[in-house]
Amino acid sequence: MVADFISGAVEMLSPSFTEHEWDIIEGQGSLFNPSFAGVSLGLLHGAQPDALVLCHEVGREHIRHLPHAALPSIEQTIEANLMAARVTNPSVQFVGICLNTSNISDKEAKALCLKWSEEFGMPVTDPVRFGVDAIADRVRSL
Repeated sequence: MVADFISGAVEMLSPSFTEHEWDIIEGQGSLFNPSFAGVSLGLLHGAQPDALVLCHEVGREHIRHLPHAALPSIEQTIEANLMAARVTNPSVQFVGICLNTSNISDKEAKALCLKWSEEFGMPVTDPVRFGVDAIADRVRSL
């Protein structure tokens, strides 16, 4: 797909609800990563999402392939994604955060998920270690 048409192509592929409950559209990367931001923004605009799930690798120190580029905070990442997504759906909201906690212990991962759930007011999980039931329940409640 030529980059100029990403938003329109995604919009055509994810029409209004018909005979199913949800379309799940995977993002391509961070809005802060110049290698992926254009595609991710096109997906956000074209899909016009109602719900977003933030994915984050615990312990990552910089943007992938850019060691000179520090990661933005989770708060900055949430705000940037909401601002971008609200261009086409003003009522979009985050429904969860999925963490890759493979570089910390199970105990540390559980503690971090609990802490961030309380801090951000949404389910936080490592989908590999702990599943995604809480996020799925949040989506179903919309």
